[in-house]
Amino acid sequence: MAKQITYRRVYEQAAPKDGKRVPVDRVWPRGMRKEDAHPGEWLRDVAPSSELRKWYGHEPSRFTEFRRRYLAELRDAGHHEAAEHLRDLATHNKHMLLTATKDADHIQAAVLAEWLTKSR
Repeated sequence: MAKQITYRRVYEQAAPKDGKRVPVDRVWPRGMRKEDAHPGEWLRDVAPSSELRKWYGHEPSRFTEFRRRYLAELRDAGHHEAAEHLRDLATHNKHMLLTATKDADHIQAAVLAEWLTKSR
């Protein structure tokens, strides 16, 4: 079982309670210097595929289907290694998943945090 996993926008101020800060977007956020984000390991390979991200387009009405497709992607060969690496990291430490997306209720980091907190 994973330790506490939370998520928020990378643009928000880092705090000691965050634990390890892990960016989970495929591309680095615009206007954000890496040293300002205080990231731990950047796990871009755990992010949704470009095709899925473009299809979703951050359209809340598509979130349920996006979630289903993203969870399926986490099991595929292109994502599995990074996803399992993050799951392993999360069993040992508290983590803050970072994303540039504005809508905190409809983001891949929310899906990923839920996936990580479930037992194997």
